[in-house]
Amino acid sequence: MSIKMLHTCIRVMDLEKSLKFYKDALGLVETKRVDYEDYKFSLVYLSNEEGGYEIELTYNYDVEKPYELGNGFSHIAIGVEDVELTRERHKNLGYEVTELKGLPGKPKDYYFVTDPDGYKVEVIRIK
Repeated sequence: MSIKMLHTCIRVMDLEKSLKFYKDALGLVETKRVDYEDYKFSLVYLSNEEGGYEIELTYNYDVEKPYELGNGFSHIAIGVEDVELTRERHKNLGYEVTELKGLPGKPKDYYFVTDPDGYKVEVIRIK
């Protein structure tokens, strides 16, 4: 049996603000958009140049207060070659970032950046 990872869905309050974050901070591009105006929601899919896996932003038109993220979901992870440079860029863009972190006994090779809805994105050094 073959299984292919397709997408992760996250619900967003402000579609344009979220699109700006995922495009500017993570370099993702919009691959598909479907507006269900009669049902009052839109789905926007984003991916990187490699493709094959997407983030689905679900925007419900009439939501009045932020979503509760709960304590079960933790984060999305991406890999970059220069974690220090990417962290500095995220800081300069005005996003909330943590200090560089490392697992016990390992070098500091990751940090977290927070999207406009409070979702954490782990940015990990790839070798």
